[in-house]
Amino acid sequence: MDLATLGDRQVDDRIGTFASLCEPVVIVVLGALVGGLVIAMYLPIIQLGNVV
Repeated sequence: MDLATLGDRQVDDRIGTFASLCEPVVIVVLGALVGGLVIAMYLPIIQLGNVV
């Protein structure tokens, strides 16, 4: 095994670890964005129902 192969393997391991750590953060951020959009769409409808 040469030095280039070892370095390449270490980089692949670090990228895999970083990607697995970022996955839950991305899911939470996307969920918050979708939730915010849903609230922004339905809040005027709910407020309009309270006026009548």
